[in-house]
Amino acid sequence: MHRSKFTKMGKGLTTLLLSCVLFSLCASSFAQTCKSYTFSSSNRVYSSCTDLPVLSAFLHWSYDQSTSKVDIAYRHTGASTSNWVAWAINPSGQGMVGAQALVAYQNSSSAIHAYTSPVSGYGTTLAEGSLSFAVSNLSATFENSEMTIFATLTLDSSMTTVNQVWQEGPLSGGSPSSHDTTSSSANMQSAGTLNFLNDQATTTSAGGVVTARRRRQNVHGVLNAVSWGTLMPMGAMIARYLKVFKSADPAWFYLHIACQTSAYVIGVAGWATGLKLGSEASSVNQYDTHRNIGITLFCLGSLQVFALLLRPKKDHKYRLYWNIYHHSVGYSVIILSIINIYEGLEILDPEKKWKKIYTGILIFLGIVAALLEAFTWFIVIKRKQTSSVKYPDGNGVNGTNSYAARTENGV
Repeated sequence: MHRSKFTKMGKGLTTLLLSCVLFSLCASSFAQTCKSYTFSSSNRVYSSCTDLPVLSAFLHWSYDQSTSKVDIAYRHTGASTSNWVAWAINPSGQGMVGAQALVAYQNSSSAIHAYTSPVSGYGTTLAEGSLSFAVSNLSATFENSEMTIFATLTLDSSMTTVNQVWQEGPLSGGSPSSHDTTSSSANMQSAGTLNFLNDQATTTSAGGVVTARRRRQNVHGVLNAVSWGTLMPMGAMIARYLKVFKSADPAWFYLHIACQTSAYVIGVAGWATGLKLGSEASSVNQYDTHRNIGITLFCLGSLQVFALLLRPKKDHKYRLYWNIYHHSVGYSVIILSIINIYEGLEILDPEKKWKKIYTGILIFLGIVAALLEAFTWFIVIKRKQTSSVKYPDGNGVNGTNSYAARTENGV
């Protein structure tokens, strides 16, 4: 009965691991970025773009310094026919009031209506009007739940860095109405600055100005520190020390797999964010060591997952070689993970407390591992002594050799 139960658990585990592999292969491909996007029209090509941090929006542009003209394409994914979208430059300050907006929505006749609207105060209905700078070639499209506004702006030559605002909101009676004004909502965080010359975008929040790229770097760092740098060592400790206790078999195995699988899935997400950051930055070459170790970790981690699916049975002649491979790769992953996390901390250069916190976690895990290592050896030696006392002549029960006795005692 127990064997049948564990067989079912094993099949379920195999299904889970296969799902994780598929997830790892698809994670990065499903993450949409402005760099990977291609417009359906061949003449829509832009030299720069940025992934706006909230409201699932993207901005593409090409800036001509000789004429101070900028061609823009503002993409807003997840749009609907009952919503309006807008992107604006605010020449007079940050935020909504004073913004010079480009607005688009689908009207009652199912046509896409694109127009300009100067925002003079809160509670605006985004009425049509001329902007403080010239706008030409204004149009909009709505395809596959994505609204895109196209325009050419003629700006003052000093406006290379501008305050930007982007928004979405509901339609009421066929006209734009107020968006969500809850302080914690994404609508209240969709403002910042934009540099047309070097594609740097920042967002403004209650805590001050934080670069959108910096926020993604922080997410990348947290995901990898939790997965490769913490869960992976914990999973290895579970496998090494819990299996000594007979009562923990086979529970230790499933705990080990659960911990390592979670680490792998979260680690793939962290790896994918790293690829995205690398594709956005022309200066990524200065982080070659960090990037190469990250790619190596992903490859070794994926090999570990596949190796588990191909694990020989305990009595198989190749099981010894599989164990050597599995342990070697596993410990290599842990060592490389720790090295790469410190590499990442050097790149991010956060407050010193974060490096101290991670160092404290490693010290704690090291102390626990040392105590468990000593206790494990104590148990193994005690079992050997018990075996020697039980069979002093080297023969086991019914004349069997001492190897059978040691096997019987689980050592």
